[in-house]
Amino acid sequence: QVQLVESGGGLVQPGGSLRLSCAASGSIFIINAMGWYRQAPGKQRELVATITRGGSTNYADSMQGRVTISRDNTKNTVYLQMNTLKPEDTAVYYCNADVRTFIGSSYRAYWGQGTQVTVSS
Repeated sequence: QVQLVESGGGLVQPGGSLRLSCAASGSIFIINAMGWYRQAPGKQRELVATITRGGSTNYADSMQGRVTISRDNTKNTVYLQMNTLKPEDTAVYYCNADVRTFIGSSYRAYWGQGTQVTVSS
């Protein structure tokens, strides 16, 4: 099995910053893409940012310029630096990873349990 554990969420004032981390562990042969998604109350889960194993990134238009995704392949960890946070960024942030558990297996998507980010004064 593969586990993804997020950390770094919390309460921050508008204009503030947070850095989220997500560490993958368990039966991992290799991880391809990793990403962050978020889900606000009453809304569908949406993309925040993704990053390939080689470091190519993709950002949601709503977050472009305010977030930076990065990863450490040696630690199977992905990070999300969020700046200039707004109240509308309040959501549960989920980590995602495409994992191959053994050589020859297919990639499968795994999710973390989520970490709450609340932007409020």
